[in-house]
Amino acid sequence: MLDGNNHNFNKKFLIQNYFRLGSSYHKLKEREHLKDKEQLKKYRDSTLYFYGKVIDFNGVSDDVLGEKAKAYSNLSAFYINDSLYDLAEKYANLSISIHKSKNDKLNQAAGLGNLASIYLIQEDYKLAKKTYLEGLELIKNDNSAKAIRFKASLYANLSWSMYKLKDYKAYEFQERSYGIKDGLREAEFRAIVKKINAEYDVDAVKKLVLKEEENKRLKNQRTFWSFGIGGLIIIITLLFVLNYYKLRQKNLRLQLSKTQLVQLQNLEKIKSDAQVRILNATIDGKESERKQIAETLHDSVSALLSSANLHLQAARGLFKGDIPIEIDKTQHIIKEASQTIRDLSHTLVSSVLLKFGLKYALKDMADKYSNSQIKIDTRVGETRRYEQKFEIKVYNIIQEFINNILKHSKAEKAMIKLDEADGKLYLRISDDGIGFDKKDSKKEGLGLNQIDARIQMMQGEFHIDTSPKNGTVIKVILPILEKEQINHV
Repeated sequence: MLDGNNHNFNKKFLIQNYFRLGSSYHKLKEREHLKDKEQLKKYRDSTLYFYGKVIDFNGVSDDVLGEKAKAYSNLSAFYINDSLYDLAEKYANLSISIHKSKNDKLNQAAGLGNLASIYLIQEDYKLAKKTYLEGLELIKNDNSAKAIRFKASLYANLSWSMYKLKDYKAYEFQERSYGIKDGLREAEFRAIVKKINAEYDVDAVKKLVLKEEENKRLKNQRTFWSFGIGGLIIIITLLFVLNYYKLRQKNLRLQLSKTQLVQLQNLEKIKSDAQVRILNATIDGKESERKQIAETLHDSVSALLSSANLHLQAARGLFKGDIPIEIDKTQHIIKEASQTIRDLSHTLVSSVLLKFGLKYALKDMADKYSNSQIKIDTRVGETRRYEQKFEIKVYNIIQEFINNILKHSKAEKAMIKLDEADGKLYLRISDDGIGFDKKDSKKEGLGLNQIDARIQMMQGEFHIDTSPKNGTVIKVILPILEKEQINHV
């Protein structure tokens, strides 16, 4: 019996280590800007080799099946990054099949979410919607913390699929997603407050117990330090008097030089701050004006055109015989004008940004700007809705960076990453283009200066890592401006 247990333990240990090795090479393979093609091929081959060892492992125990399911799921992600969607779909289905056989509804729902994401990338929005709904159905009665997080993610991606299908119930699912996320944050906040209160109570008891002893120790210390400090003051005073006259003239000269330097620095700072404020006021004015025009076009002009079209449609019923051709032409012109206004409104301020937030606005931007010469991808973490002006500023900053990549970089691939952590947004934009010399970048125009000014006024950080022929990596950190403040009692 002991030998059998040892054998099972060794099998479990062996398959787990195969999986860990595969995962390690997988992470190395996914590193960006990996220039060494031979090294990249080595990591790729090693990843497939060790995942293959897991898949080929004999056994049907829960441990073996669990590791195989994880290997299938990772292989699906592996082939998604290589744009081999048929293989990605195959391995996602294999992972789902194992979870289903084990009646593991939670991981089965997660697998369905990964499979639906493959359909979403391939723009098969109907199949993506169907698959997301299957995953939500599996865990509808599961209220564990992990299941709730899965639901939030599934609802968010389902809403995007439905938006693409022009099914505007998408807004309802989007609100469900944000509602779940806000609920999770509220629960986490209350747990932290409870823990702090508990720790405070314990500390208070300790302080009461030790207070008397501490008071005695402090009294003895005061007596000692009174004599010590008194003697030290006398010594310092004597030294100060002896050196005062020698240092006085020297200090006056240094003070004069320092004053002149500070005055020059203050003048430069005032000049720099004024330039930054002027740039920021100009950009703020443009953003506010663009948003106002877009809202007027969308809410007023578009509504008037729709009303005119309805009146014309009603007028058609008044004619018993042939309908005048002028009515058809007028309705066609109104339809074309409505489409032009919608396009112009979207150009001024992204309607996807206003309705769905940064995550889907960036996906929409990447889809719009990608073409046969450059492929733009996005990786957006768990973000949420923020204060609207803040979202517009972040979106415009990213759009300016992407415009620079399209105009100057000659890149074939670009990546937009956005994550939230510790009350800040972390933005990373990279490309594999020709790069540039940072020393000469300020001479080429005010594009980067304007972005830098905006980030400074938002109290953020801005870094560029680039050199000729080595691509460009841009990093921006921005403190989040919340949509609304929650008061906790």
